[in-house]
Amino acid sequence: MQVRTPAIICAMRAHGEHGAIVRALTPDNGLLAGYVRGGRSRRLRPVLVPGNLVEADFRARTEEQLPGLTVELTHSRAGLLAEPLAAAAIDWLTTLTAVALAEGQPYPRLYDMLDAALAAIEYAPSARGWAAAAVRYELLLLAELGYALDLSACTATGSRSDLAFVSPKSGAAVSRGAGEPYARRLLPLPLFLVEAGAETNWSDIVAGLRLTGHFLARDILVDRRADALDARERMVTRIARLA
Repeated sequence: MQVRTPAIICAMRAHGEHGAIVRALTPDNGLLAGYVRGGRSRRLRPVLVPGNLVEADFRARTEEQLPGLTVELTHSRAGLLAEPLAAAAIDWLTTLTAVALAEGQPYPRLYDMLDAALAAIEYAPSARGWAAAAVRYELLLLAELGYALDLSACTATGSRSDLAFVSPKSGAAVSRGAGEPYARRLLPLPLFLVEAGAETNWSDIVAGLRLTGHFLARDILVDRRADALDARERMVTRIARLA
């Protein structure tokens, strides 16, 4: 097995005295894990920061063996670790990717959207500049794993206009007219998720995070994966302070 590919570092775990096991998302091979010799060295620690872009070379003698991994840094986002909100967002998005995806399954759309979301965090550190991209990434991940929300039309009337809520059970959209009598039991649907080019305000951002968070916690981040929600809570708490 030999794969040389661009990759986004998603997780790094110490292994042995000096090495590290790294999980990285690739465009054509999905999430891959590899052992980096000397991964905890002064030279490699700044390279193996989640969110960094690297050229990765995975090599193994057999498919059952954990590949050895060498990396070359192509773009660093390590400087964002000094920005608490940006660091929390990168931590969450890469953690979600590392724990939710099965290894070796290609998700090219997720790779492109994660790369775009991380770039948005880098170039517009204010949450107003990247939170919508983070919510869309969460929605896409749900869809890619078989838990897509149906936001195309009202599940009660079939109407495609004035969609304002989502059923927390079915994940289907509900129009304002059909949903208002049951609004307390439904999740608000922010306009930016159903109308291209719609502006986002703080209430939209909070509603979007509440929406995706409900389904991530219910369908994806369960059992041993539930600990990953701590990273999301850190991000959401910092955003809520700004709203």
